[in-house]
Order: sequence, then structure tokens, then C-alpha cells
Amino acid sequence: MKKFLLSILGFLLISVSLFAQSPQKLTSNKIFEKIQKLNFLGTALYIAAHPDDENTRLIAYLANSVKARTGYLSLTRGDGGQNLIGPEIRELLGVIRTQELLAARRIDGGEQFFTRANDFGYSKHPDETLKIWDKEKVLSDVVWAIRTFKPDVIINRFNHETPGTTHGHHTSSAMLSVEAFDLANDSTQYSAQLKHSSLWKPKRLFFNTSSWFYRDKKAFKIASKDFIKFDIGVYYPLKGLSNNELASMASSQHLCQGFGRITTRGEQSEFLKFLKGDTLKDKKDIFSGINTTWNRIKGGGEIGAILYEVEEKFDFVNPSKHIPKLLEAFQKIQLLEDSHWRKIKEKQIKEIIEASAGLYLEASANASSGAPNSKIDVNFEVLNRSEAFIILSSIKSKIDEKSIVKEVNLSNNKKINFKETITLNTNQYSDPYWLRESSSLGTYTVNNQILIGSPETLRPAKMDFNLVIEGIPITITKNVVRRYAERDKGEIYEPFEMMPLVTTKLKDKVLIFSDETVKKISVVVKAGANFTSGKVSLQVPENWQISPKEIVFNIAQKYDQETVDFLVTPPSNESVGKLKVVAIADGKEYSKELIEINYNHIPKQSVLLNSEAKVVRLNIEKVGNEIGYIKGAGDAVPESLRQIGYTVVEIKPSEINAENLKKYDAIVLGIRAYNVVKELKFKQKFLLDYVKKGGNMIVQYNTNRRVNVDPPYPLKLSRDRVTDEFSEVTILDETHELLNFPNKITAEDFKGWVQERGLYFPNAWDENFTAILSMYDKGELPKNGSLLIAKYGEGNYIYTGLSFFRELPAGVSGAYKLFANMLSVGKKK
Repeated sequence: MKKFLLSILGFLLISVSLFAQSPQKLTSNKIFEKIQKLNFLGTALYIAAHPDDENTRLIAYLANSVKARTGYLSLTRGDGGQNLIGPEIRELLGVIRTQELLAARRIDGGEQFFTRANDFGYSKHPDETLKIWDKEKVLSDVVWAIRTFKPDVIINRFNHETPGTTHGHHTSSAMLSVEAFDLANDSTQYSAQLKHSSLWKPKRLFFNTSSWFYRDKKAFKIASKDFIKFDIGVYYPLKGLSNNELASMASSQHLCQGFGRITTRGEQSEFLKFLKGDTLKDKKDIFSGINTTWNRIKGGGEIGAILYEVEEKFDFVNPSKHIPKLLEAFQKIQLLEDSHWRKIKEKQIKEIIEASAGLYLEASANASSGAPNSKIDVNFEVLNRSEAFIILSSIKSKIDEKSIVKEVNLSNNKKINFKETITLNTNQYSDPYWLRESSSLGTYTVNNQILIGSPETLRPAKMDFNLVIEGIPITITKNVVRRYAERDKGEIYEPFEMMPLVTTKLKDKVLIFSDETVKKISVVVKAGANFTSGKVSLQVPENWQISPKEIVFNIAQKYDQETVDFLVTPPSNESVGKLKVVAIADGKEYSKELIEINYNHIPKQSVLLNSEAKVVRLNIEKVGNEIGYIKGAGDAVPESLRQIGYTVVEIKPSEINAENLKKYDAIVLGIRAYNVVKELKFKQKFLLDYVKKGGNMIVQYNTNRRVNVDPPYPLKLSRDRVTDEFSEVTILDETHELLNFPNKITAEDFKGWVQERGLYFPNAWDENFTAILSMYDKGELPKNGSLLIAKYGEGNYIYTGLSFFRELPAGVSGAYKLFANMLSVGKKK
């Protein structure tokens, strides 16, 4: 039965994946649901810290059962976590998690927002969090979200009254929400925002509590008598799904965090604790006492009289019969004085009219991207699948203001296809807007107030389809897309991207020079248009040498690329700096790398980052050469080790046996290997036998939940971590070989670490293990479990929670030296 349910969920997720990038095509059931939402004028905002913090059950319930306009404000984009589906970390991981949140909202019916807060990693207290984030900036963004979204009710995921008991980001999200609740209606606070928004006073603030926040079930049971309780396990006949099934499907979009899960059904309770605002009159309705009808706004009564009748008499067989009434309501909505509701309801009713008429409007480019001032061919498809009298008056390109006059009568089911050439008159790219400027550790730089909070960059390439439906002018705007087919995948939709004329790429983001040997550095130059030519050069730090100074490139075809090679000579002494790529074409300078992220469950993403690498001249010694690497959740450690001259071979679980392992000088297990590679429990005997016979085995961190790393001697994993990358490190045994061969390790080697020291340290271990280092966060006792080594037979077993997966890709010299020592331990002759 369980396998059957898992297969059903897999089918649903595949179905969602296939249509992740395609335009919505509404059935009559979905049209009816949108009419229900059109007739509810109430708004709820859910606030938490990260992607996956949101309660999809509650968001789905509010959006689909209550019919409220429901938003999720995630203060961060989850940039500081780990990635279980690929190598992307930091800002690229944030891009993936942003899209996974949007995918979740497409399922549960919510909307998505963010602040400028950068997820810098785990934080133990909100004091630290708010200092790194820059409290004033993030608080202003929460106020901005409230002023623009205008929620009647706000719901916090976390408890603002218990700092220090959970992730500092979590508590901070609730604390900022409580503070912003009042500030949003204060004209003296963040007054510059009021040029683009207006004051707003939410009616109520709640805390979405549960037994998780209490010491035991008994304490929660006592407290819950005063809470608002309601069943979110309702069934939606129009969907054929329960609310909790819908919620499971939504949360399963967080695949990079391993959130794929089985669906659930049936009664399920949620609890809300009232915090502040207007007293609740009906404990079963968080909107009680709030007018959520069309009578809420001036002139809305007439609109409601029309639309409530459409809802009551909706024809599921022929929704197009309601078009005259919908158009009548549309005209009245356009005359509303309340600009906030006018904008929301105009967008909603346009979608309903379009779907009721069976309109298909598409602008598909002949390429997936274009460079500024270049030309693209756009294929248009226009189709009316109803008896409604519809005229296509014209199409206007919003990117070059070109008007295409048509004046064509759209007869029922008579498709119209035509092609037009569009000039891309814009210098605006469609890359993630929050990554365009340099950011601080805790906050992204976004200077355009209008963009703050938006989940993604608005596409610059849009088309206005100007229609006349039953005599009423109506304009429907569509993004230009790229639609094509592949034989093994079928029809594919991709966003059309505005990208630079030239992008460049360095293979490695960190270049390690372990001696004075000259290295060949290859630069890949990619063209964004046909017949692109120019020159490319490298900028290097002082005392580094580059040859030649520049290289000419000529690329005939769009998307083609050319590789050019430079010779880089490092200085004789240790040095750290940046190597930057600069290309010149058509008199303009280009210094960006194009990174494409393509997973089935989210739309393809095109990210522009600085085309540069960290260069490190490092005096490092190493012993041994052949390293076997067993991949875990995904990291860049193998590539980093190759940088300093190791031959690293990735070993598949099926290849782990005594014969295959004996050829390696050391075996390294990637992060969370025992968490995600289930076969390891059957292969551990071979790994330990390898150590016993003289091998070196390094196990990097694993989370402590439901995992057995099965070491040769007992050790207990915990949630101990040191989040302050500047925390003092004490060497416990200065004479130990691990700190002296082949490189001398001192406290200096722990300077320049990024994001954290390490995580999930063991907190108890057998006497056969030797603890090497001690470290702690402010206000805590020292933690000695970050690096443990034990002699086992003729070899050495090392367990480490140090964040090498972050430090090596960041080019931290001391981390490279220490890792080289771990690989070399026991090999001193």
C-alpha cells in the first residue's frame, strides 16, 4: 500500500514537473474556483524565515477553503542551506529555493514574497541574526510587504517570545512581524516607501502554534484551550483532493532540501494563538468581523450583485455563457476608486474571462534568449474556442513599442498563426535582480524599492494582446516564451531571457597554486548573437603575471563558444586575490558569467554572476595522490582537492568492495553520505576493513536524525555546532601528527573561514578517539567534537563536522592545509 501511495505521489510530482514552465490552462472547475476567490475580499499573510518554514497546510486551507488572498513572506531565500539535488550552494541555491517556493505556491494557491535578508547560515540567537541582517533594512522590508500586500490578518510561524530556543532566523522573523504590525500604519516610519505604497493597519496578528513549541503534550493540551482550533483536512470535490494532500504536494516541491513526501488525508487540526489586534468574534473564522464581501469597497456592491449571481449559477459545461456578465463586472471594476483592490480584481477577472472564452494567446520566440538591440522572430498563436464575438485588434510589443495591427475576427476554433520580427530595445537583463549588486554577509543590495519583496525579476519581453470581446476592449499581457519539443521529453516551455551579448566563464571559481608552477587558465567565451567578435583579457592581483595580455575572439553563430587560454604565473610567496575576466565587444565591456540551472520541477533559470575566480598562492605539502570519494548530498570537495594536485575518483556505492578500495591512499565520504546513501549500511564492512588494513578514511558531517555512521568505536552525533566563523579555535594536542605533517597547523589557519566553523559535532565518543580542536560560540561551553581521529588496526578513521564543503570552494588556505594533513595522516616515514 505504501509503495502504491508513493507511486501516486511520484506521478503527481512528475505531472507538476512537466508543466512547471507551461502556461496555466484552466478547466471549468478551476474557473469556478477563481470566481469564488474573485468574490472574497480578504487577505492573509504568513511570515517565517526560510523556504520550507511555511505551513503549506494552513496556506492551502486559507487559499482554497476560505478563498482568501494568501501570501507567504519568507524573510530569506534559503541561501545558507545544503543542496540534496545538485552542486549549487549559496546564491545559486537561493535561486533554486526561490523557484521551489513559487512551485509550491502554484499548487497551494498562495503568493510569494521575500525581504532582502541573506540566509547566512545557522544562528543561535536573534541578537546575532538581527545584527548580521541589519535589522532596520529587513524590518523596513516587512513593513513594505504589509503596506503593499495589505493583509487583514498576519500569521507568524514562530514564537517571538522565546529567543535562543530555536534558530535565530526563526525567532527574528516573528519578532520583526510583531514590530512591523504597528509600524506599517505609522507615517513617521519608513516614510520614503509611501511614494509607492500607503499606510496599512492589519486587523489581527496570530502565532501558528503547535505541540512542538511546548515541553510536553500535557502542557500543550492545557494551553490549547485558549487557542483557535480548526480542521484543515477538508476535502475539495472540485480538485478530487484533500487540503492536506494538496499541502503535501506543495511542500514536496522543496526537493533540494529532501522534502519529497507522501500525501496525507483526513482530519487534521491547526492552532492559532491570538497575539494582538481586534478581538476575534468567532473562533472558527479568523476573518470574523472583517467585511470580506464586495461591499467592502466603494462601488463594490454593484459588482458583487453581478458576480455572486455568476458564482451561484455557474455553468460547468459552458463557462463562456457568463462572458457578458463578466465583462459587465470588468467595466465596473475598472472604475473603482480603490486602486489596491482595482488592480487585484482586474487581474483576477481578466484571467477568468480569458479562460471562459477558451482563449489561447501565445508569443513564442525562435530562441531561448536574446541580446539587447538584436532581433528575434516571434511566432504568435491566437485562438478563440467559444461562441463569443472576439476581435484581435492589435498586438503591441512592450520591448520595442512596435504595434502589429490585425483587426481580425476570431471565429470559434479557427486558429491564427503569424510571425513578426521584434527588436530587443532594452538594456535590462532578466537575471535575478537581487544578485546584481554586491551583498553583505546578511543583506542583499536592492536599491529599487519597487523590486524589494518580488520573488523574481519581471520579464522585460512582453506582448499586449489588444482584444475586443463582445464590444468591450480588453488587453491581456503575455510574456514571450520559448516553446519547442524534444523527442524524448515532448513539449517544453522555457522563459525567454534577456542576456548579454557576451558572457565568459572560468571553469574553477577558486584557483589554487601550491607552488610557483605556471598554470594554463582557460576562458570560455559565449556569444549571445550571430557574428560576435571582440577581445578578452584577465585582470590579476599585483605580483601575479598573465600572458598574453589579451586574446581576440570571433564567433559566427549565436550560442556558440570559443575557448581561449592564458598562462598565469603566481608570486613566490603566499598570496590571495581575485582574477577577473573582461571581454570587449561592440565598444562595451562584459564581465558576467551565465549560469543555467535546469531541473524538471522548476522553470529553467539563467543567472549572471561576476566572471571571476579567487586565486590563492599556497605553500602546501601533501603525501599520497589517489583519493576515492563517495558522494553524499553533493559538494565541491572533489574539485577542490584536484586543485592541489590530487587524483580524485568518485566511487559509486555499488563499486565499494575490498578489491576496489585498496588502490586508494585515502577514502573520503561526502557530506551527509550516511543520510542519503542508503547502500552504505551494507558497504560499511568493506570501508572499515580498508581502514583496518592501513587505509585512511575521512567521514564528513552527517545530521544526527535517524542515522548510524557505524564507526569502528562508539561516537554519538549531536546538533552541536559553532556558527561564528570568527570563533576562537584552541588546539588540544599540538604534537599530534594531524597538526604537524606534512603541514604545520596553527590558530592562524582558522582565519578567513566563511559562514561557520562546523555543524553536527559528536558530543560523546570512545576513548580510542582523540579530539584535536576545541571551539565555541559566545556564551557557550567549548565543543571538542569538530575533529576526531582514531587508530583502527593499521589505519586511521577520522570523523569531522568542520565545514570543509564551504571552506574549500571558498579558497580558505588553512582548510586546504588541514584537509591535506587528514589525507596524509599515518604516511610519515
